[in-house]
Amino acid sequence: MQTVTTDLVILGGGIAGLWLLNRVRQQGFDAILLETHSLGGRQSVRSQGIIHGGTKYALNGVLTQASNSIADMPSRWRACLEGKGELNLSQARILSDAHYMWSKASLGSKMTIFLASKALKGRVDQVSAKERPQVFQNPKFRGNLYKLNEIVLDVPSVIEALARPNMQQICKVDPSEVRLETLNGEVQAVQLNQLRIKAQRYITTAGEGSEELLQQLGIAQPQMQRRPLHMVVIRHRSDLPTFAHCISSGSKPIVTITTHPTQDGEQVWYLGGDLAEAGVKRSSEEQIKEAQQLIAKLLPWVELKDARWGSFHINRAEPKQSSLTRPDSAFAQLSGNCIISWPTKLALAPDLADQVLGMLNEQNITPCAKADTSALALLAKPEIAEPVWESLFC
Repeated sequence: MQTVTTDLVILGGGIAGLWLLNRVRQQGFDAILLETHSLGGRQSVRSQGIIHGGTKYALNGVLTQASNSIADMPSRWRACLEGKGELNLSQARILSDAHYMWSKASLGSKMTIFLASKALKGRVDQVSAKERPQVFQNPKFRGNLYKLNEIVLDVPSVIEALARPNMQQICKVDPSEVRLETLNGEVQAVQLNQLRIKAQRYITTAGEGSEELLQQLGIAQPQMQRRPLHMVVIRHRSDLPTFAHCISSGSKPIVTITTHPTQDGEQVWYLGGDLAEAGVKRSSEEQIKEAQQLIAKLLPWVELKDARWGSFHINRAEPKQSSLTRPDSAFAQLSGNCIISWPTKLALAPDLADQVLGMLNEQNITPCAKADTSALALLAKPEIAEPVWESLFC
């Protein structure tokens, strides 16, 4: 069996792994990324594509650790999208240059949005009636509308922009063929049927897949948690792009709506927020009915042409927290010669890369290898994942 030597092996090809691959190669490291399915196919492509700035974590009027951790992410992503940042994402598609937040016409919801805007001065701007997006221009709209410093991205195009410069270093492997050789708590190599890959450090960015890797390594800490969501999709023929959180008096958005293109020119409204969190125990029929009633209540003037409703379950894979609460920031922890990581949110991929690079620097890990790319050519290349709605209504 042939052995390939490299500096770093990255296990997992979502946006976090791909972002990290780009950053470490910038620093001169030789790195190989291994993916067992499609790029971004488990968690990344199922995200709503919002580059959060922390607003939804401050709906009680207090700047939390979560809101502070993510505050700089929109500006970092914007620089990359303009081709001026740490990575060049100028080929990625921006679906909306801003996300919005609207309140129902009630005192409680108006107070919540007021507190959020004060806590996040400079990140939230009230929108005048003439500047409102089309969906909120109807005279029946009675709430408040704020514009957030949060962009919304077409996730498959981000994955493609991150993967394209590195395809020689990205390999698809059969999960049944992957085995980690270990000795005294450290990884000696990743063994495949055709190849053995040896590195200075092994970094997990595999989301849910990291759990199996931790079991293979015999690592008890950190542990992984799953926070489930039951997302709703409305596929329709109306030209009504909508990107907004609806908030009330609670600490979470009632619903978060983003709009995405389909391959046949239709649009999809993708619904998350508390609807998705609270709906995990509902059947698909129950969740769709709940969503239909909610949209009719919040946006009663909207009629989507040829609307077809669907739903699906996803899990957010994260480091385990007490009471299964949401982690405040990206997570990376050293264990032997492995770095176990979860970005926790799409927007935090740059922060995760910062943490990993910091760990490599602290351990004096420097570039010293050059993998034989002809050997890597024996392995297949993963495809970029399609959004769920491309197959949900077939």
